[in-house]
Amino acid sequence: MAEADPNVARSGAEPSQQAAPRAVYPSLAGKRVLVTGGGSGIGAGIVEGFVAQGADVTFLDIAREDSAALVERLAPAPVRFECVDLTRIADLQAIVAQSIERHGAFDVLVNNAANDDRHSIDEISESYWDDRFAVNLKHMFFCTQAVIPAMRAAGGGAIVNLGSISWHLGLSDLTLYQTCKAAIEGLTRSLARDLGHDGIRATCVIPGNVRTPRQQKWYTPEGEAEIVAAQCLKGRLLPHDIAAMVMFLASDDARLITGHSYFVDAGWR
Repeated sequence: MAEADPNVARSGAEPSQQAAPRAVYPSLAGKRVLVTGGGSGIGAGIVEGFVAQGADVTFLDIAREDSAALVERLAPAPVRFECVDLTRIADLQAIVAQSIERHGAFDVLVNNAANDDRHSIDEISESYWDDRFAVNLKHMFFCTQAVIPAMRAAGGGAIVNLGSISWHLGLSDLTLYQTCKAAIEGLTRSLARDLGHDGIRATCVIPGNVRTPRQQKWYTPEGEAEIVAAQCLKGRLLPHDIAAMVMFLASDDARLITGHSYFVDAGWR
């Protein structure tokens, strides 16, 4: 494998880590990639990672400002942003179908979008339950369903789902989020079995605590120090660390890898 251009911007990266060369996977060049929740945080790191690979990237997000800024930062790379509320399944299906009709089948789908708002068990209502499942799980299935026919006709593809270390740790005030994230690992296993005969692979990446602007809302410097102290490796995880695993799993180097989950958590378990 060659090395990626170390000067490519990476969302949330610290200067010392930003300069580190990254692997290039020739099989990703020119591939059509769809990323959900790609406008900021881990999703932006994944979008940037695929751009560095020479892929043709489309990402979906509801945050116009962050997404537009990302597209501008990556110009003139072939990055397309579609603004959509992923909980509106008909809108999601229409946008995916339209993109496939205009530009061809997606070779890679990264189901990244999620929201980890904190909540106590006592305050959960039926409507909030439905909302959290729509935000964190439902769209993953329907986005996958939308890309499968064209992916199948093209002879295969890769689906990478983003899970979370949270339910493995049993963190507090995240009951619905953790329930959804546990289900994603089951969804991945099922997709791998049902789609394997079509040459479509399904894997899951499980990030640890990643330093993003959103996560910094929840953690004080002391809290971050506690996370690092609990890790086997003492570096702070950044979006491009998660993107590195996604790139590998999406590439042909992982051609016989499917059905399993892969932790990127610096050993925080």
